[in-house]
Amino acid sequence: MSKQIKKQIILGLDPGFADTGFGVLEKNGNQLTFLEAGSIKTKAKTDFSERLEIIYQEINKLVLKWQPDLVAIEKLYFARNVTNALDVGQARGVVLLALIQNHCQILEFTPLQIKQALTGSGAASKRQVGLMVKSLLKIKEVPKPDDAADAVATAICGAFFNKRLSL
Repeated sequence: MSKQIKKQIILGLDPGFADTGFGVLEKNGNQLTFLEAGSIKTKAKTDFSERLEIIYQEINKLVLKWQPDLVAIEKLYFARNVTNALDVGQARGVVLLALIQNHCQILEFTPLQIKQALTGSGAASKRQVGLMVKSLLKIKEVPKPDDAADAVATAICGAFFNKRLSL
């Protein structure tokens, strides 16, 4: 009797306060299918707390729409601009809160881990990562904007993450 492979929906997220990228994939065995990618944009002239609320609401809508089995999210890495890093950290916190409240299974990856997983090099450029996303998913072009491409790369990383290798 063969074991039935369950299809999984994987949501990848690249948090930011101006743009939060998202990418949605379906995993069926080792086969990945691209479903959707985009960016949650907030306007610079909008009050910061309102921007956070918009991000929170849009993440809730994505989770409701796709009902992901797994959410892969990019970890914040230290930025030279401390103010920007704090703002991104707040946006990331709002994203995590929405995911936790929706009982999502969450995996977090650093940009280095994502680059290594997709290209074999932690020093890969955004262009190289984008080309691997395009190649692995057999899609015509790299998802736009860059935040969406990064989120799809994060979803791919989550799709093939093996917990046994992380011990």
